[in-house]
Amino acid sequence: MKHVGEAAKTYFLRRAVGEGFDDAAFVDRRARLIEGSIWNLAFWDGAEVVWPEAEMLRGTTMAVVRRQLDRLGVPQRVREVRLADLSTLAGAVVMNSWTPGVPVRRIGPVPLPEAPAFVSLLNRAYQAEPLTAP
Repeated sequence: MKHVGEAAKTYFLRRAVGEGFDDAAFVDRRARLIEGSIWNLAFWDGAEVVWPEAEMLRGTTMAVVRRQLDRLGVPQRVREVRLADLSTLAGAVVMNSWTPGVPVRRIGPVPLPEAPAFVSLLNRAYQAEPLTAP
């Protein structure tokens, strides 16, 4: 969906908003959750950060957070995540260049628990990235 033209992404974003959602979450042909319209998705299972296994645009913030979570010793794994899996997770966020974590409270019909400790962890990881001189 996400590419230079942006037409499909914008169409699905507007459609999602028209149905009462804040944004669109995309799934691939194998029904795996991939990403949002301008966001990467990350999930929390209560012990590990779970990154979706699927083709996606890997954002800069996602790379920073993953690198710093490794440095902090926070367990991470990549696995397929489908709608049916969401009820087993302890939280979800979207991230992009604006923020390392905005809580997601629902994807489709599936409510997700608030996970303030997860959001805090992602913010701490992001803030741990060293600044470099231009």
